[in-house]
Amino acid sequence: MSDGTTRFTCKGKQIHHFMNTSTFSEYTVVSVCLIGCSFTTGYGSVVKTAEVKPGSTCAVFGLGGVGLSVVIACKMAGASRIIGIDIKKDKFEKAKELGATECIAPQDTEKPIAQLLLEQTFGGVDYAFECIGNIETMTSAIYSSNYNYGTTVLIGVSGLSKTITFDPMLLITGRTVKGSVFGGVKGKKFVPQLVSDYNAKKFDLDKLVSHNLPLEKINEGFALMRAGESLRTILTF
Repeated sequence: MSDGTTRFTCKGKQIHHFMNTSTFSEYTVVSVCLIGCSFTTGYGSVVKTAEVKPGSTCAVFGLGGVGLSVVIACKMAGASRIIGIDIKKDKFEKAKELGATECIAPQDTEKPIAQLLLEQTFGGVDYAFECIGNIETMTSAIYSSNYNYGTTVLIGVSGLSKTITFDPMLLITGRTVKGSVFGGVKGKKFVPQLVSDYNAKKFDLDKLVSHNLPLEKINEGFALMRAGESLRTILTF
């Protein structure tokens, strides 16, 4: 942990945490499952990092577990228009069920997705969220935001040694680009609040779970994730 200690042992020996969560350990201090990373990352990026305002227009690049969490949060924040973007159109039904007002598959458009969004929103979206970790979609998200006051939040983690380049005028005119890790929240305070809100039925996390698998089928879960055929898979053991 950050203080140099560890809460886990294996066969009497201390072991270290992976990404501060160790979600594959057999026993842990508290079980928060989706709230342990995915949902909190997407939700927090909206309410904490971007601070989406009611009546806003939002674009969400990538409709996986994190992207759909962004959609849920944008709806709760009062966004009037939530545009989901993904190459897999079978995700659109779920996205609309959770709050997206419309969805676009980039391969079905003749124009670059950023140009299309600029035209459809009369100058760009108020907030753009990149939930994939792809350099090209990061750039598209920045370009799609309003040139005077648009905010882009980069959530997806890109590959090692990848760099992003863009015309500095994109920012000089007024755009803002932010990064968000774990939604920019303090887990000790924010996670219990999310658990309470879930229990109060303020949002439905169950709809983010596409598969339930036993631990011995963990490789199947990874295969589903890599193929983009799952939202979130819960492993039981």
